[in-house]
Amino acid sequence: MAKTNHIPVLIVGGGPTGLFLALSLSNLGIDCRVIEKNEAPTQHSRSIGIHPPSLELFDRLGLVKPFLQEGILIRKGHAYLNQSWIGMVGFDSLPAPHQYVLSLPQSQTETILEAACQEVDSSMVRRGVTLTSYETTQDGVRVHMQAAHGAKSTDGDVEEATCDILVGCDGKRSVVRELAGIAFNGSHYPDTYMMGDFEDTTPFGEDAMITLHQDGLVECFPLAKGRRRWVVKTAQYVDAPTEQELKEIVAHRTGFDLRQAQCTMTSSFGVQHYIAETFAKGRVVLAGDAAHVVSPIGGQGMNLGWLDGEALAKALHAFLSTQNERHLQDYSKRQRSIARQAGKRAEWNMRLGRSFKNRWVKRWMLYLFVRTPIQRVLAQLFTMQKNLQKLIHGLLITTNYK
Repeated sequence: MAKTNHIPVLIVGGGPTGLFLALSLSNLGIDCRVIEKNEAPTQHSRSIGIHPPSLELFDRLGLVKPFLQEGILIRKGHAYLNQSWIGMVGFDSLPAPHQYVLSLPQSQTETILEAACQEVDSSMVRRGVTLTSYETTQDGVRVHMQAAHGAKSTDGDVEEATCDILVGCDGKRSVVRELAGIAFNGSHYPDTYMMGDFEDTTPFGEDAMITLHQDGLVECFPLAKGRRRWVVKTAQYVDAPTEQELKEIVAHRTGFDLRQAQCTMTSSFGVQHYIAETFAKGRVVLAGDAAHVVSPIGGQGMNLGWLDGEALAKALHAFLSTQNERHLQDYSKRQRSIARQAGKRAEWNMRLGRSFKNRWVKRWMLYLFVRTPIQRVLAQLFTMQKNLQKLIHGLLITTNYK
């Protein structure tokens, strides 16, 4: 990009949402560029679950093959109450062809998406570039950017450009959202968690596991190369968790001994729920975590960003064809509603995993979820194929007719 270049769509943020949006726009014949402040891809992988609706989106873009080659296909999960096995939730009732959740670290997901962008256009993604300011013009947006020292470009350093649409895919601390003056409303939950990646010493293979213990949730998921991610609920936030702390909690709540398992990562996180007051303000649009933040429990965040990306690509195609901003407002209204539903699903997931005193109530709930036809509805909820309103309807139908 030269200093005076005009770009139909400029995307700020080269994470999963921004890269996917760029590919979706390119598929519709829309020229776009992505700028990313980090000079190198992140190696930290908090998100690992790719749900069936996202895999369907990748299918449409011809991208799903490398994901399936790199990831682990989780087809079922084991459910425990304390250390007693209750049953399983399978995904075989989901619509074909993706009757599973794909486990793949976010760093690998971003690598696949960025490589696909480079195949389309080697100049599509620019790293080491930060948006500093913008102003709206009569027919678009003028942006000002700063290239990091040493950042390379085939077109020279980027300082200024114009675009028809500016899209913020730059995360929960979005510079685009802040510059646009869009309020970000929400709160922090009291729930806190610790997680770590270990050598897999369990008998679960490619299955997931969830334990509802009286002291709090434990869940684990398979990763490639014989590793497994463990997530545990904690009584309070642990700033710098050690692998020993995590091993002790896992042993106490599940009985699984990780003492000899090699650990490659530990971290901790709190839970937030925030949503922008609008996803579109004039010709500035938000998507992904820049627009909404939900609890990572249940793995919705990254997948929700891809749903934004698909909807936004269609809205931008319609806008660029008609110059009618109604398409952007329709996108905002629709995706805000979807984000609110995701927030409700996340709250439901967290409540299920909190500590409890009455184990018989939890046992009854868990038995109902995994030992009756209701588990098919639960599988659809977990994989983002039903919202809570449809879940309740499904439960009523299941109860009355099964």
